[in-house]
Amino acid sequence: MRRQATALLALVGFFIALYLWLHALGVIGQLTCGTGSCEAVQASRYAMFAGVPVALYGVVGYFVLFVVSLVGATPANRSRRQPDLALAALASIGFAFTLYLTVIEVFVLHELCRWCVASAVIITLIWLLSLTGLRRAA
Repeated sequence: MRRQATALLALVGFFIALYLWLHALGVIGQLTCGTGSCEAVQASRYAMFAGVPVALYGVVGYFVLFVVSLVGATPANRSRRQPDLALAALASIGFAFTLYLTVIEVFVLHELCRWCVASAVIITLIWLLSLTGLRRAA
C-alpha cells in the first residue's frame, strides 16, 4: 500500500513539475498561481541549476520515483528490500534539493510559488513514506 501511495504522489508531482517545465520552455504563457510569486520565482536565476531548468529535475525525479514505486509494488518485488532502499535514496536527494530551493524562495527571493510549495509537500510525503519503508524492511 505504501509503494502505491508513493506512486500516486510521484505521479501528481510529475504533472506539477511538467507544468512548470512547460512554462520554462515557453509553451505555457503565464503561470496560474494567484499571487504572482510563481512568475517571480520561475524568472529568478535560481530557476536554473547547472544550466538546466529546475523543473526538469522535478520531471525526471518524479518519473523515476513513480517507476521505482510501481516496480516495487509488483508481486515479485513486494518482499524485496531493494525498492525501499532505492526509494529512500531517491526521495532523500529530492527532499534535500527541495529544502535548498525552499530556503532560497523564503530567505533570498522573499517569494513563494504555490506550485513549488505543493511539490515540496509531495516530496516530503514521499520521503516520509520511504523512511517508513526502510523501518519495515529492516
